[in-house]
Amino acid sequence: MQVKTVDEGETTALVYNFVANGNLQQRFSADVTLHVLTWTRCKPSIVHRDLKTSNILLNENLHAMIANFGLSKVLATESATHVSTDPKGTFRYLDPQYYNTGKLNKKSDIYSFGIVLLELITGRAAILRDVEAEPIHICRWVSPNFDTREIESIVDSRIQGTYNIPSAWKALQIAMACVPLTAIQRPDITFIYNDLKECLETEMSSGRTQIVGNDDLANYIDHQPPILF
Repeated sequence: MQVKTVDEGETTALVYNFVANGNLQQRFSADVTLHVLTWTRCKPSIVHRDLKTSNILLNENLHAMIANFGLSKVLATESATHVSTDPKGTFRYLDPQYYNTGKLNKKSDIYSFGIVLLELITGRAAILRDVEAEPIHICRWVSPNFDTREIESIVDSRIQGTYNIPSAWKALQIAMACVPLTAIQRPDITFIYNDLKECLETEMSSGRTQIVGNDDLANYIDHQPPILF
């Protein structure tokens, strides 16, 4: 994002690019038919310390622009394992290990990125308030259906029938690989980027995959190789 400072006498202002489509969070909370995102329209690929849907701005072409770098931290050297700092960020996106230890590392952002991916896949917020009596975190909501491979119960119901099953399943695997409680279990962003790129290429090239019923879907998934990071 291009930002410039304007200084006119006693008035100083920061001027940002206009982004016609607001932020990613608004795509989920506004009119459900106008703001549906298909698999090929939204392609997040940037990791940010306070990454969340309200910090991802979308221009007129739905290209992502990351906002709010005020919490960014840089490791002292390329080989540094972490930097100790008071945990900051938005709680529902915040790496649990970082929150508990105060040690920010290269994979702390991966957790936040995984939450954003889950929001994109499900079309739901990081904290769901419409499925149980008490609010539930999106990871807890997705996990049972992921374990039983009920992908159609996970993917945003507004885009059912418009996405490629292999692409959707792999994207979901990537998202779930990003959100273990400990950083060492999470993949590097390079692997995530390459696999998400492959997901998009699959979606663009092969069209929809028609699989009917949970038994057929489970059988299909059983014959797919696991994602190895």
